[in-house]
Amino acid sequence: MSKDRGREGPAFSGQDARQGEIILRTRTQRIIFVAGLIGIVVLALVLALAVR
Repeated sequence: MSKDRGREGPAFSGQDARQGEIILRTRTQRIIFVAGLIGIVVLALVLALAVR
């Protein structure tokens, strides 16, 4: 049995654990984020056409 088994880690409430937020403060960050989303869609289309 591991020594660490008896230890408890930090406790987070369910509400705190689900609070994900994307913060895009600058124009550059927003452009990179949107370009990444578009890139994923383009990659999916290319792969779908390559499988045919």
